[in-house]
Amino acid sequence: MTQKEIGKHVGMVPDLVSRYERDAIVPSIETAAKFAKALDISLDYLVLGHEPPEATTPAGINQKLQQVETLPDADRAHVFAVIDAFLIKQRINALMG
Repeated sequence: MTQKEIGKHVGMVPDLVSRYERDAIVPSIETAAKFAKALDISLDYLVLGHEPPEATTPAGINQKLQQVETLPDADRAHVFAVIDAFLIKQRINALMG
């Protein structure tokens, strides 16, 4: 993306984007969040350089979690109960060796 394109997405002029890019000024958390959204990366990745979650999670899991968030509360609770059960099983197996 060009500075002009990023500026358009976050609502600022390209010169200001350039100043952030050169570390001449430090963005507020709100501005940093706008940059992360415009670049389609996590705020962690933007600020700390950590790999985006999509790069470290199995394909499709983020989409599935977004879909789970749209379920009715009771159904969502059941999904998370099943996930918790598998995680507990894994911890028990790890402890048992």
